[in-house]
Order: sequence, then structure tokens, then C-alpha cells
Amino acid sequence: MVTCAALAVAGSAWAVNPDEQLADPGLEARAHSLSKDLRCVVCQNQSIDDSDAALARDLRIILRERISAGDTDEQAVAYLVARYGSFVQLQPPMRFDTLALWFGPLAVLLAGGLGALIYIRSRAPSRAEPLSADEEAEVETLLKTDKAG
Repeated sequence: MVTCAALAVAGSAWAVNPDEQLADPGLEARAHSLSKDLRCVVCQNQSIDDSDAALARDLRIILRERISAGDTDEQAVAYLVARYGSFVQLQPPMRFDTLALWFGPLAVLLAGGLGALIYIRSRAPSRAEPLSADEEAEVETLLKTDKAG
């Protein structure tokens, strides 16, 4: 039973099909290492190695073609970034054009918190002005009448 569970997890952890793999183990290891850091733009939270999406398969094939053609790791990744943007990297570099990727979630969280704070404060009862002498006398009269009745 444990063996079946381990095989099921292992099968889903690496979605590279045998027909995609390179014949040279050294090049395949490079491709696998690089593809762990590349995002499937369809699944968005999986690497292209973990995704079964057709686009992830295409990205894996392109990456392996670039490595087979003699590209360095940086050149192969730069080729994919040029085609798909910095979003294809699971850890995009911090640059001006990627600030939204880095700080967008924080900005949304802060905006939501600020909105909630404004909403809660708007619903809080406002502080009433102190009663005038006439109003205090009227309250005293009403209280005395209520106790007497």
C-alpha cells in the first residue's frame, strides 16, 4: 500500500514524458534543474516539470531544444523569458517591470485591510455631544416618573 502511494506521488511530481527527455543524461539533468524554476503559465503555481498542461509540455520541449542547441542555462531561460515574460520564472528577478509580481499581493492585502478598517470605523457609533441642562432635567424627570410608576 505504501509503495503504491509513493509511486502515485512520484508520478505526479515529475510530469516530463519519456519522449521529451534528452538522450544525454548531463543535458537532461540541466534541463530538469532549469525547468524546476520555470512556471507553467497555465497552472501558475506549478513548475513546468510538475505540470501536465500542454503549454508546460511545449515549454519543456523548447527548453530542451535550446539546451541541445548549445545554449547556456542563462541563455535558455532568457529565451523563454523573452517569449513569455518574467512571469514564466517562479522567482522572477526584482526589477521595475516585475515589481507588481513581487509587491502586488502585499498591496492587495494592505488595500483590503485599509478598506475593512474604513468600513468598521464608519459603522462605529459617533460620540454624542453632552446633554444640555434642559435635556438633563428632562432625563431626570423621565427617570423619576419611571421609578414611581
